[in-house]
Amino acid sequence: MSGAPPGAVADGAGPEPATPVPDGERLARVILSCAVEPGDGTTSSLVRQLGAVRALEQCRTSTSPTGVAERLAERLAEVDPVRRLDEAARCGIRFLVPGDPEWPEGLDLLDDAVTLEGFGGTPPGLWVKGPMPLGELATSVAVVGSRAASVYGVETTRHLCGHLADAGVPVVSGGALGIDFVAHDATLTAGGTTAAVLACGVDRVYPAQNRRLLQHLGAEFAVVSEQPPGSAPTRPRFLARNRLIAAMTSGTVLVEAALRSGALNTAGWAEALHRQVMGVPGPVTSYTSQGVNNFLREGRGTVVTRGEEVLELVGRAGEHLVEPRRGERRRRDDLTPTERQVVEWVPVSEPAAVDSVSRLCGLHIRTTESALRRLRTKGFVRQEVGGWRLAPEP
Repeated sequence: MSGAPPGAVADGAGPEPATPVPDGERLARVILSCAVEPGDGTTSSLVRQLGAVRALEQCRTSTSPTGVAERLAERLAEVDPVRRLDEAARCGIRFLVPGDPEWPEGLDLLDDAVTLEGFGGTPPGLWVKGPMPLGELATSVAVVGSRAASVYGVETTRHLCGHLADAGVPVVSGGALGIDFVAHDATLTAGGTTAAVLACGVDRVYPAQNRRLLQHLGAEFAVVSEQPPGSAPTRPRFLARNRLIAAMTSGTVLVEAALRSGALNTAGWAEALHRQVMGVPGPVTSYTSQGVNNFLREGRGTVVTRGEEVLELVGRAGEHLVEPRRGERRRRDDLTPTERQVVEWVPVSEPAAVDSVSRLCGLHIRTTESALRRLRTKGFVRQEVGGWRLAPEP
């Protein structure tokens, strides 16, 4: 490794972790990361109980009637961890493990979460490309949704992420088409901080349409994966990736998701991890909002419609209080109850005498006349020959 310790990185790849993690532990985690499919709860459980070095030894020596263990042992034997770290460092990619200062501590809770669709567990490590320390994501919010985003979904995501960026809250998403792309792009446009968590290696561009975005994040912010460099995306890897997005953030916002959307899987992981789960309701006729609307109907999340409401849920107590929305304010809202009662009975066209208005509104004539004079001063009524009538709206 050119004389560098296993955790070192090349210039410009981000902060070098000043970590107490032993080299043997780090190298064992590199091997597991390269040989074991993401979300393998069995391996994760072994690492938690025995440590990475002993877990690796057990994986290498175990046998099974189906030959699964033998095939895993073959893959483990093929990995040269020192070479993999050296190659990654030359590409500006660093490998983080539990115990490193940057390690997102929320990932450690994945071993205790209820697994979804057979995936679970804390990853052996994270491959990161980009200078942003992952510690900045401790207060971040995940914004995920449909790849086939509608105009409604795009506009809602832009407003929401723009507000989060203005408040200094990082946004995490999956780097995919649709809502994911808009979440990253809107955050960058507003001058905020954002990171993408991928289902492939951080050196790969997927989808190809997002090349400029992913390259920019890898150069200026962070692109993260539990998959080693060079790995291709697969459907199981996308589902395994979703748990990382939920675990690395303080809450997940679901913007547009069909009934079988992968974004619902991310929200499910956020639930299992006891994080804030929020959903943006959509039109009842919209296919891309059916999953979100159904999720909310089941009582599985909190309705949010703007960035302020997200901040109130993920912030500290009393940090971001949202004023209740009471609709558009009208001129008559500033009148006293007596003035409102009187003005309702003042005619529009033909003027009416004070006694007539008094009789209709049910108030004493002196009370009615006093209210009419105040209403005249405020521009609501006018006095003419024959009595009082409403003044034209300004």
